[in-house]
Amino acid sequence: MGLSEEQRALVGTVRDFTRREVAPVASAMDRADAYPADLVGRMRELGFFGATISEEYGGSGAGAETYALLIEELAKGWMSLAGVLNTHLLVAHMIEVSGAPEQRERFLPAMARGERRAALCITEPDAGTDVAAIKTRAVRDGDDYVVNGRKQFITNARSASVYAIVCKTDETADPPRRGISLLLGEKRPGLNVTRDIPKLGYHGVETCEVAFEDYRTPATNLLGGVEGEGFRQVMGGLELGRINVAARAVGVARAALEAAARYAQERRTFGKPIAEHQAIQQKLADMATQVKAAHLLTMDAARKKDRGERADLDAGMAKLFASETCLTVATEAMRIHGGVGYTQDLPVERYFRDAPLMIIGEGTNEIQRQVIARSLLRNYPSGDFLFEAGL
Repeated sequence: MGLSEEQRALVGTVRDFTRREVAPVASAMDRADAYPADLVGRMRELGFFGATISEEYGGSGAGAETYALLIEELAKGWMSLAGVLNTHLLVAHMIEVSGAPEQRERFLPAMARGERRAALCITEPDAGTDVAAIKTRAVRDGDDYVVNGRKQFITNARSASVYAIVCKTDETADPPRRGISLLLGEKRPGLNVTRDIPKLGYHGVETCEVAFEDYRTPATNLLGGVEGEGFRQVMGGLELGRINVAARAVGVARAALEAAARYAQERRTFGKPIAEHQAIQQKLADMATQVKAAHLLTMDAARKKDRGERADLDAGMAKLFASETCLTVATEAMRIHGGVGYTQDLPVERYFRDAPLMIIGEGTNEIQRQVIARSLLRNYPSGDFLFEAGL
C-alpha cells in the first residue's frame, strides 16, 4: 500500500529535520549524555508532540500508521528522540480513549502543543512485565488520593509535568489486576525524582527513579473516574507503545544497513570494494530482507489499530521481530565495518548500543512471545492464523 500525499509530506519533513539538525550533533550529544533541549524544542515547533492527538484538542490527528512512519524516520536519525515522544503520546492516547471529557479538555491541548509533556509510571523495582504485581498504593482521602511507592526506568521523568501513575487502589482485588487504577499527577510536593539511571545506550533522554511519598493528587484525576480500570487502560495504550518501539527498531536498523552498504562500497580489500565479496553481499541481502519484513509487520499492526481492531497480537509480532532484526542488523553492520565500527569515529557503535533497548522496552521479547502464543491458541486454534484472520 503506497503512502498518501500527507504521509509523504510528513516523512519528508522528518527526514529533512534529522538530516539537517539531528545527524550533525547526535553522536556528540549521545557521548555527552546531554538532554537535547534544542532538538526537543524544534520537535515541538514541528508539531510532533501532538502527532496522534485529535485535531479537536489541537493535535494533528495522525493515525498509528502515520505515527509509525514519523517514529521510524526520527529513530533513524537518533533513536533517543523517539523515546521523548513515546510515553508522552502513549499517555495522551490513554487520556483521549479513557479520560472523562473534563480530563481531555484539561490535559490534551497543552500536551498537543508540547507545553506539557508526559511520563508513564509503571515499572517498579519488583514489578515490570508483571504489571499486576505493582506495590504503589493510592488511598482515597477526602477529595484526594494519597500515593506512596517507588517507580523506576521512567522516561521523561525530569522534563514531564504530567505523570500517569499506575497504582493499586484495592489491594484485596482478585485477580489483582482489578485493583489497579491510573491517576494523573502533576508536579507538587511528594513527587521526587530521586536518581538518573546510567544506561548502555539510549543516551540524552532521562531514565529515572521516582518516589511518591504521601503525594496527593485530586480524585478528579482518576482516569475515567472509575477505580479498577487501570490495567485495561494501560494494556490498550501499550499497543501504541509497542508499535512505537517496533518503528524505532526499524529506524535504527535502516540507519545501520545504510551505513554498512555505504561503507562496503567505499572500503577496498584485495584490490576491490568489499561490497564485491560474496560474504559481504550475503550479509547485506539478509539485512535488507529482514529490515523490509520488520517495516511491513510494523505498518500492518499500525493499520490494524487504525481500523479500531484489537492489535495486541500484531503489535507484539511487530515489536518482537523488528527489535530482534535491529539487534542483528546493528551487529552485522559493525562486523562489516571491522575495527572502525567499534570506535566512536562512526555512529555504528551507537546503533549497536541502542539496539538492545528495543528487545526490552514495552515488555521484553520473552513476554511478547507469550502474548503471541496465547493469542494464537485462543483466537486461531487451527494454527493457520493467516487464513483464519483473512489475510
